[in-house]
Amino acid sequence: ITYIDRRKFIKSTSFGALSLGLPSFIKKSAPSDTVRVAHIGLGGMGNNHMKWFQALPGVEIVGLCDVDEVHLSDTQKALLALQPDNKAILYNDFRRILDRKDVDVITCATPDFWHAQIAILAFQAGKDVYGEKPLSFNIREGQKMLKALNRYDRIFQLGTQIHAGENYHRVAEIIQSGILGKISKVHIWKTGEPPIFDPAPNQQVPAHFNYDYWLGPSPFEPYALEHTHLNYRYFMNYSGGIYQDFWCHIADIVWWSVKPKGLKTIQARGERSTGAGDTPKSLEVDFEFEDLELHWSSTPPDVHGAKDMHIGAYFIGEKGNLLCNYNTKEIEINGQFMHDLTEVPSTIIRSPGHQQNFIDSVKSRKQPQSNLAYVREMTLPMHLGLISWRLKRKLNWNSDKEKVIGDKEANSFLKRKYRKEYDWI
Repeated sequence: ITYIDRRKFIKSTSFGALSLGLPSFIKKSAPSDTVRVAHIGLGGMGNNHMKWFQALPGVEIVGLCDVDEVHLSDTQKALLALQPDNKAILYNDFRRILDRKDVDVITCATPDFWHAQIAILAFQAGKDVYGEKPLSFNIREGQKMLKALNRYDRIFQLGTQIHAGENYHRVAEIIQSGILGKISKVHIWKTGEPPIFDPAPNQQVPAHFNYDYWLGPSPFEPYALEHTHLNYRYFMNYSGGIYQDFWCHIADIVWWSVKPKGLKTIQARGERSTGAGDTPKSLEVDFEFEDLELHWSSTPPDVHGAKDMHIGAYFIGEKGNLLCNYNTKEIEINGQFMHDLTEVPSTIIRSPGHQQNFIDSVKSRKQPQSNLAYVREMTLPMHLGLISWRLKRKLNWNSDKEKVIGDKEANSFLKRKYRKEYDWI
C-alpha cells in the first residue's frame, strides 16, 4: 500500500494543500465496470464500511483516509488481512481523495460536524456518497447538501443499515395497507444516559493525531482525549448526544410508514448531562404535524411489550396499534396480539442489502432507499428538538420557509459559522 505520509508533505507545504499526481497503476474505469471506493473516517463505523464494501462484487477499495495515523494504520492492516493484494493509498487529507479522477464513491464515517462539507465537496468533485448518520450537524447543512446533490446529479445513501432489514419493510407494509386505520400518534424512544466525563485539563496532542484538522469547522477548544473520537457525540459543539445518535435509527420507520408532513410545533424538555458533557441526560420532545402527533422519549411508553425495549416505535391507529423495534413487531387489534397479519400482502421490494442498494444506484443513477431527499426530511425535526431543549421553549415552525416563526434566537441555531480555515463550502 502506498502511504502519503503527513510528516513528509508538511515540510513542503501546509497540511492538506498538496496536489498529488495519480500513481501510474491507477486506471479510470466506468461505474458500470468496477466501482472504486475510498473510505474517509476510520473509527469503528469506518472500519465497518471498509469490511462491508470490500466484500461486494465489482467494488474496489482504492483509498483510506483519517487524521489519526493509528486509525489509518490499523485499517490498512485489517484491509490487507482481507485482501492481501489490495493497493489502496492512505491519506491524511480527504481532499486529496476528491482530487482523484478514478474514485467513483466515497464513504464518510467522520464525526457529525464534518458530514455535510465532505459530502458537498464530494458532489462537486463528481463523487457519489455513502454517508453515516446523522445526515448533518444542522438544518442549513442539510439544505445545502440537497441543493448540491441535485446540481451535480449525484447519488447519496445515508447509513441507516436497519432500513434494509425485513422487519422495517414489513412494518411499513402493514401500516401503509391501512389495516390499522389512520395513524394519529406515534411514540419513539431510546433509553440510556450519556457517560459522565470529569473536566479534562489541557493535554498534549499525540504526534499521530492531527487534532486541528479533526476539529475542522467546529469552534476551537483545547485538546482533551476524553472529547475526541467516539466521545465527541456527548458534547454539543460536535453532536447532540444519544438523541442525535439514535434519532434516525427509529424515526426512519415512522417516516417510511406514515410520511409526516407539515411540522407545526416542537416542545422539548429534559435534564442536561452530569459532568463535563453537555448533551441531554434525558429528553422528551413533542412534535405536532398536520395530521400526526409524534413523541420522542428517553423511556418506553407504558404499553404491552415495550417495557424492556431499549429502542422502539409505537404506532396508534383507529383500528389497531403496532409496536416495533429493529427486529420484532407486535400488532394489537381488538385486544388480540399477533406478530404478523398474513392478509396484508408483500408490496415493498426488498433490499439486496444496504450497501449493495447503494452500489446498484451508483450504476443505475437512480437514488437508493435512504436517499438524501428522504433522510433530510426525516432528520430535520431532530435538529429542532435540540434547539427547543437548549432554549427551553416551544418553537413554532414554518415548514414551507423552514424557519422558526418569530424567534430570531432559535433561527440562529439553524446554521453555524465555520472556522475560517475550514470553511470550504
